[in-house]
Amino acid sequence: MATSCEQASSDNAWTIGRLLAWTTEHLKSRDVDEPRLSAELLLAEAMGYQRIDLYARFEEKPTAEQRDAFRGSIRAAAEHKPIAQLIGHKEFYSLDFKVTPDVLIPRPETELLVERALTWCDEHPRDRHDLLDLGTGSGCIVVAIAKRQPSIHAVATDISEAAIVVARQNADAHNVSDRLRFVQADMFDLPAGAAPDGGFDVIVSNPPYVADHERETLPRNVRDHEPAVALFCGADGLGAYRRIAAGVANHLRPSGTLILEVGHTQAAAVEQIFTEHAGLELVGRFKDLSGIDRVVQLRHRAGIT
Repeated sequence: MATSCEQASSDNAWTIGRLLAWTTEHLKSRDVDEPRLSAELLLAEAMGYQRIDLYARFEEKPTAEQRDAFRGSIRAAAEHKPIAQLIGHKEFYSLDFKVTPDVLIPRPETELLVERALTWCDEHPRDRHDLLDLGTGSGCIVVAIAKRQPSIHAVATDISEAAIVVARQNADAHNVSDRLRFVQADMFDLPAGAAPDGGFDVIVSNPPYVADHERETLPRNVRDHEPAVALFCGADGLGAYRRIAAGVANHLRPSGTLILEVGHTQAAAVEQIFTEHAGLELVGRFKDLSGIDRVVQLRHRAGIT
């Protein structure tokens, strides 16, 4: 992009429409996913607009400062740095979340986990639902659930102190901090007093589930720029589920539910881990928009339905 944009800046000839057209082709040539969308997001960020605003401003000419900002972000995008990290935020469940290199970028398929938790709360109405989010990352799951369901009071854990900072900021931004407690902890290693008496009504988790040997199969923007601790978990990718299975019975109320995101081939294996080793029974497997079993939901065998 350097030659074309530098030349363009000299005569101020490049409009929003021309910049988007050129940049889309440039990113496409570098094998960047969704090149048009990426170009629009980056230009909107550089100009301080919403992406939709660009469509009514195709003939507008960005300032030199805006072009410089756009040029820098396009160079980074062409090297496969994630767009969400470049603009610093990502939409999830129709909410905007701060994103940094310290957290996994929220993904559309994870919204199914939120939907299942909200459905369970609707089916089991009460004044208060206690929820535990294991490995909260950006906090997108627990914040989205709390934003949509006022009865939610939650504890969210993550092993990363930097991730906890981001999650707290997102909770503050969406005005749910008063009902959420963020704890730097590894899985169920909660401090005294964090868990409610009798356990949690709902436990949710999108744990790391990519097998170590699959590292090179991931896109560069994921493999090279998102936190490995949130992606990879052992030789078969199931290590985190085994750890959750070892502790879930002591933290889930008999009437509660466990809701897990799983990898695209893992649903059966995850179900087996929890039914054979944790004393739970399957509520159901739930498919994402691609038709993949993406969420596994379970409960105690003696649990109230």
